[in-house]
Amino acid sequence: MGRKERREREQKRESRALKHSAEKRKHMMIAVAVFASVVAIVGWSAYNFATMDTTQISGAPFGAGPLNSDHTHTGILVKIFGDTFPFHEVGYQVQSEWIHFENHDGTTIHRHATGVTLGFLFESLGIELTDECYVFPNGQRFCTNEDYTLRFFIDGVEMDDIRNHIPMEDGRILIAYGDESEEEITAMLAELNSMELVR
Repeated sequence: MGRKERREREQKRESRALKHSAEKRKHMMIAVAVFASVVAIVGWSAYNFATMDTTQISGAPFGAGPLNSDHTHTGILVKIFGDTFPFHEVGYQVQSEWIHFENHDGTTIHRHATGVTLGFLFESLGIELTDECYVFPNGQRFCTNEDYTLRFFIDGVEMDDIRNHIPMEDGRILIAYGDESEEEITAMLAELNSMELVR
């Protein structure tokens, strides 16, 4: 009787140990499956984020690269009848994450993605810009006519239109409206080139 009881106890112990081992294995398999699922979801999300089409992001400019794919600083000076346009005012500060003026500065364009154009910058500020007109957000128009001319300069070179231009690091852009002489344009370009960019 003593031997039999001992054997039964040992069998019960072994049975309990096997059950415990099987239970442990089951929990381990569940944990591995959950962990693998989490890794797969995180991996898929990271892949989608890295390869997402920025044109699907609300407010993204057409043809732009991912936000923060670039960061450039370009100087700009807009003169309307000799007066400097006030990009430093609150209404013109950080109107788009992609390209903007910031820190109450109105002289440095900050571009935060590849492929973002000046046309998009002005559109985000509520300014209509064409090859012949500069239109304030309040609708006040400054268009080329027989008395006054809207002129564009990129790095000192006169251009017919700048809407598709992508501002480059340390580039300089002048927009002038009026009846300025070449000497006055030269003075504006000198003012533009002397401006310190805000980094």
